[in-house]
Amino acid sequence: MRRVQSDSGITGAPGLTGQGQRGKRVHVLEDEMEQPVGRTLETIDIQRLLTLLPHRYPFLLVDRIIEAVGDESCIGIKNVTVNEPHFMGHFPGSPVMPGVLVIEAMAQTAGALVSARNGMESKTPQVMLTGIDKAKFRKPVVPGDQLRLHMTKINQRRSIWWFRGEARVDGVLVCEAEVSALMVLS
Repeated sequence: MRRVQSDSGITGAPGLTGQGQRGKRVHVLEDEMEQPVGRTLETIDIQRLLTLLPHRYPFLLVDRIIEAVGDESCIGIKNVTVNEPHFMGHFPGSPVMPGVLVIEAMAQTAGALVSARNGMESKTPQVMLTGIDKAKFRKPVVPGDQLRLHMTKINQRRSIWWFRGEARVDGVLVCEAEVSALMVLS
């Protein structure tokens, strides 16, 4: 939560910027910004993703995780490029990323989060997709798009995890689904 202070020194409601009440200029007090207790934002780069997931090109479908909050949620990035092999046949002259690959990218993003939170970098983790529910495809994904894969944990029992995912391009929802996965060590 952010606290703001006006030129008159009166503290206002959180989130105000620019002009406050009665035209007074307000300033965000950066040193008073609060983070939820026990929650830190992390990022996971491609090098670490390669230790967390067994997938490799051309089937590694997440480039980076830009935000991870514990094992509760994360946002992954998939940069969609025209030179990916599936575009040769899907569809010539009008390339569209197959919907199953968008769902796989969501599942890999969730799988990397699960692996990271369970200390799997020193082992060979395999996160096996076990279910897809409530999948809806809203808009096509084309070369040049950047998929933002928003994954939120719904439940976890033993080594089975359930996540709700939304894939967005430029803030627009293109796909949503619930996925479940089983973590096995090999």
